[in-house]
Amino acid sequence: METARTATLVAATISTGLISGLFYAFSIAVMPGLARGSDRTLVETMQNINKAILNGWFILAYLGAPVLTTATLVLHATGSDTRDSFLPLAAALAAYVASMIITARINIPLNNALEQAGPAERLADPTTTRTSYEAPWNKANTWRTLLTTLSLALLSYALTLH
Repeated sequence: METARTATLVAATISTGLISGLFYAFSIAVMPGLARGSDRTLVETMQNINKAILNGWFILAYLGAPVLTTATLVLHATGSDTRDSFLPLAAALAAYVASMIITARINIPLNNALEQAGPAERLADPTTTRTSYEAPWNKANTWRTLLTTLSLALLSYALTLH
């Protein structure tokens, strides 16, 4: 049982760290870099990124993080000597799920609307397309970054308790 607890906690921490790092990279490099470009460049690049990110490696980490955190939480809740990890694990799961809700309610609909706008080179008003996307997407991504980083910190703390 101890091996399963350790393995799931380490795997949950790694997968959460990968997603937190992805969101952080968008916050500090990708979106600021795109902000320096033209409207059409931002629209086209984000349309391409939104297609490329839907791959097995992303899905494995993105969905793996809450599944592994839940498994870790259950395994630690059932051990009498590991219950001190329950609260940080539960909070880590809650923070990560909150980031998923933001993704589902804000980022994905914005990504879908951007795709439905059509190819960047054919947009009649790329400035309006960009402004309706960029600011709300960035704000939501900042929250996702903060929440997944909090989740990572709590999982790291649980590792120290383990």
